[in-house]
Amino acid sequence: MQNASLFNLMASSEHQNLFFCNDPSVGLKAIIAIHDTTLGPAIGGVRMLPYESEEEAIEDALRLSKAITYKSSLAGLNLGGGCAVIIGNNRTEKSEVLMRRFGKFVKGLSGNFIASIDVGTTQRDLEYIHAETDFVAGLPTSMNGGGDTTVFAARGVFYGIKASIKELYGDDSLAGRKIAVQGVGSVGEQLVSMLRAENARVYVSDMTEERKMKVAAKYKAEPIQYATSYELDVDVYAPCALGGTVNPDTVPKMRCKIIAGSANNQLKDEERTIELLKEHNILYTPDFLINSGALISCYSELEGYGTDRTESLIRNIYSATRHVLQTSREENMTTFQAAKQLAEQRIADMAKLRK
Repeated sequence: MQNASLFNLMASSEHQNLFFCNDPSVGLKAIIAIHDTTLGPAIGGVRMLPYESEEEAIEDALRLSKAITYKSSLAGLNLGGGCAVIIGNNRTEKSEVLMRRFGKFVKGLSGNFIASIDVGTTQRDLEYIHAETDFVAGLPTSMNGGGDTTVFAARGVFYGIKASIKELYGDDSLAGRKIAVQGVGSVGEQLVSMLRAENARVYVSDMTEERKMKVAAKYKAEPIQYATSYELDVDVYAPCALGGTVNPDTVPKMRCKIIAGSANNQLKDEERTIELLKEHNILYTPDFLINSGALISCYSELEGYGTDRTESLIRNIYSATRHVLQTSREENMTTFQAAKQLAEQRIADMAKLRK
């Protein structure tokens, strides 16, 4: 990727900074993207994946950091959007020295970026990063952190689903509602537990057959095929695994009424996909609107809030979702456009305080 095209890429998505760290002595190749810091310092997960190219890693960091900006804004948090990616296999190439070297990289940004957990990293990795810098969030409770963020992430999606059900059916009861959860990892399993507690009829799928069957048996859910889980005739399709499952190829095959899940960047080919969702009368609840529970937990940790305040902020996802859906309906725009507009309006309003 040539410098000119890289700057153009940043300009097109309105990013402020893109930082690179290369340390062959420990095998570290890392990128940190900072999208917008109007609301506060950028926060973002640290994901470690064996990207096929540096271009793919950069695009992932830019896309995710922008989503965090909107996510933070809609949740009413005083944080900006960031993302960190480490290029490498998180099962075979990760080590204490690599994560601590990355921590020194974060420290060098002087608080402009706060690291948290994402795909391919764990709380143990965060402890290694914390050994070199204080700019981390999502630490275990034994270190005065907020602990496991997955339950908070799932709860936010749960409230988003209830708000969407309310919009479509007039009440938010989940009893008897059919919901397909694609991906039952840490967040997906927590979501299944919450849905079943309200007597929803839940269908589960996962790329790992053993995990799918285990979760299905544990919560008395119905196992289905992962590859075609979006085709099921259900009230809600909840993508909680990889992004991009809502795209021009899959939407015409969908028979759900609502899409609401925890996966980041669910839409592929956004403009065309949004048009298709509208044509097929499918209510899309943007992921950056309802999957902010983990971010809220990290924010509470940074601010020193207790569990009651954290829970109150996460419950607000229900109200925020209702507001976006109402705005979409009243102003005759898509839910995606409404969510972006409301997020950008808060950022613009807060920018006035900086002048």
